Amino acid sequence: MSFTSKRVVNYFFKGLLFVAPLALTVYIIYYIVQFLDNLLPVPVPGLGILIVFGLITFIGYLANIFITKPIFELVERWLFRIPLVNILYTSIKDLMSAFVGDKKKFNTPVIVKLSEHVSRLGFITQEDLSMIGEEDLVAVYLPHSYNFSGNCFLAPRSNVRVLHGANSTEVMKFIVSGGVSELSDPKK
Repeated sequence: MSFTSKRVVNYFFKGLLFVAPLALTVYIIYYIVQFLDNLLPVPVPGLGILIVFGLITFIGYLANIFITKPIFELVERWLFRIPLVNILYTSIKDLMSAFVGDKKKFNTPVIVKLSEHVSRLGFITQEDLSMIGEEDLVAVYLPHSYNFSGNCFLAPRSNVRVLHGANSTEVMKFIVSGGVSELSDPKK
């Protein structure tokens, strides 16, 4: 390959590294917005998503008012009594609560020692497992790289080290990217 063709190939790949993630991000956001906008058959583009956003916000407001709060709690108790719905509803609610709300879970990044020479990054999700008779264990979620899934491990406290000063969002991005994303120095 000549000097000029190597440059062209290099420029192509640098451009691809910029365009591909940008295009994929725009594509995903576009289809999420389009899906949300089409939930309600409104002829004005964008109005459906505004109505859905407003409706969800209004329901959240109603769920916090002391007059209507018992109604939401009653509906939730009914949902807890239906066998299959109970499992689905509580699992989805707990997962969403881990990211938003009062019970955020992925805010304590840790290193878990798996063997003498291998460790993994994760997040403590439960500090106290005494309810199952395991006082010396903690629950640690270990996300998979390049995937939106993970495993929950029960690890001895002595094998879990909290990463003080580490940004939870950066640690999650580092794990999901397979270690490709850089972690910033918390001391800087």
